[in-house]
Amino acid sequence: MTKRSWAEPWKIKMVEPIAMTSRSERDTAIAEAGYNTFLLRSDDVYIDLLTDSGTSAMSDHQWAGLMVGDEAYAGSRSFHHLTEAVRDIYGYEELIPTHQGRGAEHILSQILIEPGDVIPGNMYFTTTKFHQEYAGGTFVDVIIDEAHDPSSDHPFKGNVDLAKLQGVIDAYGAARIPYVSVETNVNMAGGQPMSMANLRATFELCSRHGILVMLDATRALENAWFIKQREAGYETRSVAEILAEICSYSDGATVSSKKDNLVNIGGFLALRDPVLAQEARALLVAFEGLHTYGGMSGRDMEALARGIREMVATDDHVAARVGQVEYLGNNLIKAGVPVVHPIGGHGVFLDARSIMSHIPQSEFPAQALAAAIYLDSGVRSMERGVVSAGRDPETGDHHYPQLELVRLTIPRRVYTQAHMDVVTESVFEVFQHREAIGGLRFTYEPEKLRFFQARFEPVQPWEF
Repeated sequence: MTKRSWAEPWKIKMVEPIAMTSRSERDTAIAEAGYNTFLLRSDDVYIDLLTDSGTSAMSDHQWAGLMVGDEAYAGSRSFHHLTEAVRDIYGYEELIPTHQGRGAEHILSQILIEPGDVIPGNMYFTTTKFHQEYAGGTFVDVIIDEAHDPSSDHPFKGNVDLAKLQGVIDAYGAARIPYVSVETNVNMAGGQPMSMANLRATFELCSRHGILVMLDATRALENAWFIKQREAGYETRSVAEILAEICSYSDGATVSSKKDNLVNIGGFLALRDPVLAQEARALLVAFEGLHTYGGMSGRDMEALARGIREMVATDDHVAARVGQVEYLGNNLIKAGVPVVHPIGGHGVFLDARSIMSHIPQSEFPAQALAAAIYLDSGVRSMERGVVSAGRDPETGDHHYPQLELVRLTIPRRVYTQAHMDVVTESVFEVFQHREAIGGLRFTYEPEKLRFFQARFEPVQPWEF
């Protein structure tokens, strides 16, 4: 029997109208935005694949939760609902609520990192690395080499290279390593997962040396799905069970709840050690808010508590979520467009280095490709390459990562497969006319996290 089609495990109850703009309107909009898709007005965007962060559609149950959220300044029952959800689903006893993931990263870095410390991790993420450096630490990449190769079909490109990690421990000493930063479904590698075996081995290695393991569990649900699909022995396990095991191989986690947890704002730091949690709460009160709301309102916490339980209620949600990403990715592969292999969990990553091989990396080929896709169709994507990598503080030169990517990030429960077809056609159109697209140069470059607010102009007028 042939494989049957599948459908999303929800039906549409409310819609938000969107409209296509004209090419001349998009020419004006991208120029005013300095060829940076982050600076476009959402009204000028047709299909918004900039990020999956805070862009999900909440369920009717979550919207109902907004109405019963407890806005008490102290001791909100919604905080207790959130604490119980994190304990039940993730398995951590201590909860520190924050306004979003970077708030949790900031607090974790401040309580654990001393100047001169070294923090190994499986590829950097922009805000995570910033907070580690802001606290006086230095990030060291210990991801496997396959993660830097967009054509590699390794099923777990997010894995830690245990030999590299041991080398860092030998070189610097365990006392200078406050924790190992382990990201599930590694964003900058293309949404690539870790295997359970590798996570377990990483935790065991760190435990032997007295080093903490802190997860970035922002997309751990998608990682659990890939383990279920790709790792022997997990085929019959539920994603809820796999997620709990993932978290068991850690001492704590930061979570941007704007992804897996299906809310538009919120996050948390979760810990096992009550002493560390007390230190974190002291900083929370100073930087975010009281320990029973952090950076969230009661209604935000109520919706988040429900979203955490909802995401693992059945496997159907994550199967459809990743399935839509794979649908877009496979269509682009069939069209001959170079993308990162295997298709990741939260988006399709275009191999801009290959697509825009006529543009030197110093002229930001991924940034140019993202701008060109917007010009063609109003589809907004984002750069993940040399602009995101920033500059070397010692030499002042750009960091030149091996991966020069454009990320097409799919919000959860927002777009249909027809929207993905439109995206495929636009990317293919740009791919066919790529030689008409030129490089970019800075007209404004922020010192920190420059990709958010930088502005550019074409080095030469584009023919595209």
